[in-house]
Amino acid sequence: MQVLFKIRKEKNRTTKNTEDRIFRRKVQHTTMRKLVLLAYLLVGANAIIPDMNMLANITLNFNIHDNPFENRPWYFTGAQEMGRPFDFIVVGSGSAGAVIANRLSENPNWNVLLLEVGETPTQIADIPVMMNYFQFTDYNWGYLMEEQANMCLGLTDRRMSWPRGKVLGGTSVINFMIHIRGNRLDYDRWAQNGNPGWSYDEVLPYFKKSEDFLVRIQDPGYHNKRGYLGVQDVSLKTESSNAFVKAMEEFGYKYVDYNGKDQMGVSYVHATNRNSKRASAYNAFLVPILHRRNLKIYTKSRVTKILIDEATKSAYGVSFIKNQKTFTARASKEVIISAGALNSPQLLMLSGIGPRTHLEELGISVLQDLPVGQKLYDHLTFFGLIFTVNSSITFEYEKLFQLSTMLEYVIFRRGLLASLSGVEALGIVKTNASDDPDPTYPDVEFIFVGGGLHTDRGELYRKTFRVSDESYDKVWKPLEGRQAFSILPMPYHPKSYGHIKLKSKNPYQWPRFYGNYFTDPDNSDVKTFIAAIRLAQEIIKMPAFQKYDAKIWDVKAAGCEEFEFNTDDYWECALRHLSATLHHQVSTCRMGPPRDFEAVVNHELKVYNINNLRVADTSIIPFPISAHTNVPAFMIGEKAADIIKQAWGMR
Repeated sequence: MQVLFKIRKEKNRTTKNTEDRIFRRKVQHTTMRKLVLLAYLLVGANAIIPDMNMLANITLNFNIHDNPFENRPWYFTGAQEMGRPFDFIVVGSGSAGAVIANRLSENPNWNVLLLEVGETPTQIADIPVMMNYFQFTDYNWGYLMEEQANMCLGLTDRRMSWPRGKVLGGTSVINFMIHIRGNRLDYDRWAQNGNPGWSYDEVLPYFKKSEDFLVRIQDPGYHNKRGYLGVQDVSLKTESSNAFVKAMEEFGYKYVDYNGKDQMGVSYVHATNRNSKRASAYNAFLVPILHRRNLKIYTKSRVTKILIDEATKSAYGVSFIKNQKTFTARASKEVIISAGALNSPQLLMLSGIGPRTHLEELGISVLQDLPVGQKLYDHLTFFGLIFTVNSSITFEYEKLFQLSTMLEYVIFRRGLLASLSGVEALGIVKTNASDDPDPTYPDVEFIFVGGGLHTDRGELYRKTFRVSDESYDKVWKPLEGRQAFSILPMPYHPKSYGHIKLKSKNPYQWPRFYGNYFTDPDNSDVKTFIAAIRLAQEIIKMPAFQKYDAKIWDVKAAGCEEFEFNTDDYWECALRHLSATLHHQVSTCRMGPPRDFEAVVNHELKVYNINNLRVADTSIIPFPISAHTNVPAFMIGEKAADIIKQAWGMR
């Protein structure tokens, strides 16, 4: 049975031509061969993929960061208007949009249109360990942050990858599946800042409504077992992650259900999986309802504009392009934008809703002057905190594609293929750098990885973060074949923030993304990272790790040789070289009261001064939270659906 996997050629880059050719050739002869074998086995066993034709659409594209549509004509003439209006149009099928489409179409009298620019995902994407591979396919927009001075110094072209899902199910199809809600205080502070209805006690029912929570250790009263979204303990726990959990406990942290009563402590990862398969927004919320006649889902449909009556300032539909034809779809009730923290602000600005000065510079007629895209928070991590051990206790990548490993997954739904590529446990802590007075409010998450960028010998993992050849060869290449694990610190509440701007009024041109990391005036974000690094080093001294002679890998990052290793100056240098986003961007369409001059939507997610238009996704989150953003996005979708139902008389 023949399967076609295409590898697209990269444009020549003078700094890395030779390496890229070698890398593509190596991937073609190793990773591709293994993927074909894996696909064939799983199909042959009729275990996961019922249709081999789906595999023909898988494309590993190592030039994913180039936009093939950048200069294509987009102003197609002769727009076709679809038939009778829909009641609701939902733009974007990610974690919020899929939930909204599901819940609104529960009413058989409401006709709902869901528009998605990407395609339907192949079921190969359901295998948890494949998540890194699918960031190099057309399922990822392939966005890059604009170059920033004194940042990303160890990354290729000094530009950071900002992965976002372009597929039915959105980023939930390509993310790391870490299921975490956030801290009670995150949501209580939303409400205290003028957003009634968003306190923790008020949003908890929506977290519970979504989930089918099968984690072994859980707090009573905080979970549900009948929802669409599968949640389970991470399927693979290496001995290195066991040591991490035990060391955290030896240090004084308790084992917690971090999605329950108390967040601070240590736990194995709660994975957004069902039966050791990815529980994406598509699998969880759309597949079970594809039979509904009142729900229309159009894929490969790029929305280019929200249609707004200038006289009444009321949204009445959208314009979208499918198969190089322009269509108009009308909504008799509402248009809901759920395109995500990067694409929702883009669409609003293309439609005339945004900062007046910026829109006028691009020749876009201003319908409403609002601070769309003016503030963007994000979560960074640092992947240069590595520790060696003297025993074989880490992620065994070399066994990943062995026949026994595949059979173990097919038959028992466990083993390496069920793993989150070595992401196994979380430590949630409050460092001595925190300036928050509440002792229960953490400032850092430790993501324990039973390996590192060296685990696959530089074949793919480092490409995910765009680590340069020089950086990899200096730090990770000497670790190839050795036993080492990583602790990725992720500060929850950065003070630095960036913004988004349009390049032009052409919807096919990607926006410009400015991260502005480590730019807060007091250097607080760097200080928090360093405090986390110091705390991690203390945890490594615990008996659970010293049993394996755990030691910090003290090879200096390329470009930081002038600094003494383990000094604050060294760590700041390393952070500016080897940090990357965990793609948790928020606040680009901020929710807030009328007095909040940075707000774009109110507490009911209505766009200010525009009727019949809401934004419902992670772009509305007012400030960075103590969580990864996928689960809050599901909650936002659940709550938005109820708000909309109540507004239109459905209880």
